[in-house]
Amino acid sequence: MKFVLMLMVSALLMAGFVACSDGNESAPAAGGDTAADTAERTFQIGVIQLSEHPALVAAQDGFMAAIEYYGVPAVFDVQNALGDRDVLPTIADRHVNNNVDLILAIATPSVQAMFAATNEIPIVGSAITSYERAGVVASNEAPGYNVTGASDMNPIQHQINMIFDFVPDMEILGIAYASGEPNAVYQAELAIAYAESLGLEVITGSVTTVGEVQQNILSLATRADAIWLPTDNTHADSMPIVGQVAIETGIPVFPGEDMMVMGGGLATLSINYFELGFESGRMARDILIYGADPAEMPIRFGMDLNLNYIINGFMAEELGIEVPAHFADYVWFPE
Repeated sequence: MKFVLMLMVSALLMAGFVACSDGNESAPAAGGDTAADTAERTFQIGVIQLSEHPALVAAQDGFMAAIEYYGVPAVFDVQNALGDRDVLPTIADRHVNNNVDLILAIATPSVQAMFAATNEIPIVGSAITSYERAGVVASNEAPGYNVTGASDMNPIQHQINMIFDFVPDMEILGIAYASGEPNAVYQAELAIAYAESLGLEVITGSVTTVGEVQQNILSLATRADAIWLPTDNTHADSMPIVGQVAIETGIPVFPGEDMMVMGGGLATLSINYFELGFESGRMARDILIYGADPAEMPIRFGMDLNLNYIINGFMAEELGIEVPAHFADYVWFPE
């Protein structure tokens, strides 16, 4: 059965998201701009995005949808590094020199580059796992600086529990991660600790570049019963390679988010990146329209929004794995 994954703008998604988010409204900051004060103003929003990975694109789409939905008058300067991290400081300097009113930073390297470039312009992040690990906030509860946003921390324990539905005899779990990405290291640490608490043997393999991914996954696949991946950008950009190794070795890979499953993983329980971006957009609305202070706006989490199962039916067939009946409604096939 095909599972239609809704990540783009739709009336039903918007209505459902707004309904589930009403309890998280930020109170206007005392002494800040009011909606009446800013009604005739058009805000300049700079966007700094690491790459064109679908999850990051969905986060940007959700942010822009929120800005439009809440009637915030704005123009966007969208800059994408296309996976080249060396370009990020140049993009950051561009937004600072243009004196934009607010910056949307998508992915951890993007928010780090912006944080290094300005301590004055409000920065709202999205698709960032740990703002604390990235060094851009004092704490999730009280950021303390000019940065706030929404976290894409995924439900790691639920994801590992789910692997047993597909590999019930699993004894050895392989974990691959990008050692140069703080978000990946943090997720890997949490996954290792939880898997070991279940009595699993854990083997790990780290990479620093996309070019190392194939050999690393192959090495893990020769020793593990299944492989789990965090939501790091290196593996997200390498999922076709990961999927091919999985097919060749017969070892399933369980990534941290749905777009990675669609790229070559087998299954996951994922946050919705469009909704994550929408939440970041709501936070931007509060800053621009009501004068909320990002230093006092707690980080919000995608895990508190909707979670979606997705199973790659093509990969299940290629691996010879029968999809459990209770996941039948969540099977997706490439068009």
